[in-house]
Amino acid sequence: MKIYTRTGDAGDTGLFGGGRVPKDHVRVAAYGTVDELNASVGWALTVVSDATIRGRLARVQHDLFALGSLLATAPPVKGRPEPKGLPTLPEARIAEMESWMDEADTRLPALRAFILPGGSPGAAALHVARTVCRRAERAVVTLASPEAVDGPVDERVDRRVVAYLNRLSDLLFTFARLENDATGDGDVEWRKE
Repeated sequence: MKIYTRTGDAGDTGLFGGGRVPKDHVRVAAYGTVDELNASVGWALTVVSDATIRGRLARVQHDLFALGSLLATAPPVKGRPEPKGLPTLPEARIAEMESWMDEADTRLPALRAFILPGGSPGAAALHVARTVCRRAERAVVTLASPEAVDGPVDERVDRRVVAYLNRLSDLLFTFARLENDATGDGDVEWRKE
């Protein structure tokens, strides 16, 4: 199988389950940003020192691939069969991420100031992933809005995808704080100058 297909040379792309949309379509922006998030998490995996965080980020990467494939699936169309083999939404991970954050809160000093992105290389990479996660969340919310162009609201986006990304952003922030704590760098607090 060749990596290039030439089918997108005119500026459109195929969706899982059929249909084509322009490459600047809100659906493509949503799953493309989730893909970018997955790449950011993958980069963070290479620089984070804490093995527990790395193991949890690896699970998140698999989740993000599943989320991206769900977002890249065409909305149901009468007479078109639903695609087979799609992954399920990793909604149980939302509660698991909350437990990871609760666990981290027992080890971290209380937040008393705004935190700037930075500190150790691993924490900085996690902050980059966090900001990409927020952008992915915004793109998915746009896709889910009534103004989006393809189908009724409830058929475009499972709202649990938004909840997953919202929780993941919080987790990435917490992991950045944990990484700074583990490396001895500490959080970089914002100072009003």
